[in-house]
Amino acid sequence: MAIDKIQSESINLADNFAFTGTVTGAGGTTAPYVSVYRNGDQTISDATWTKIQFNVENVDSGGAFDSSSNYRYTPQTSGYYFVALNVGIGNTADNSIDSVRCKIYKNGSEITGAIATRDWDANAEGLNYNDQINTSVIVTMNGSSDYIEGFLYIDVTSGTPRVESQQASMHIFKMTE
Repeated sequence: MAIDKIQSESINLADNFAFTGTVTGAGGTTAPYVSVYRNGDQTISDATWTKIQFNVENVDSGGAFDSSSNYRYTPQTSGYYFVALNVGIGNTADNSIDSVRCKIYKNGSEITGAIATRDWDANAEGLNYNDQINTSVIVTMNGSSDYIEGFLYIDVTSGTPRVESQQASMHIFKMTE
């Protein structure tokens, strides 16, 4: 017996169903999504907030990341987004990094961040190159009027701080509604 139409009051939603055709309207999508990273060291000024110049796109499903001038993500779809920022830090002098901070900005303002300091380091020798700092957040975005950026701050006693090549990344995806 074939069933052409099922009304909601006659179906048990707790049952399992095996479909052989196409089902539409069920669930959601995590598109758009983007994954970017920094290829090549990015030298930054000591004790200064600096935008991370993510210049390589692993994937950009909506073509919404600017990897050549503004280094920001501008979604084309409104909704809730998960944003993760991971940064590999570097310096030209070992054991001379006093503190590191990273922040995720929305529309030019901080929405979350993380900090690591010399006092936090169990060895109290200071932070070193290739150490990582990470932060993440869920944020509401309004289509093409909002944008997301990643920033880094490194305070050193000597040397020149930098973002390590291929060790800084940002990942953003729209959450299923």
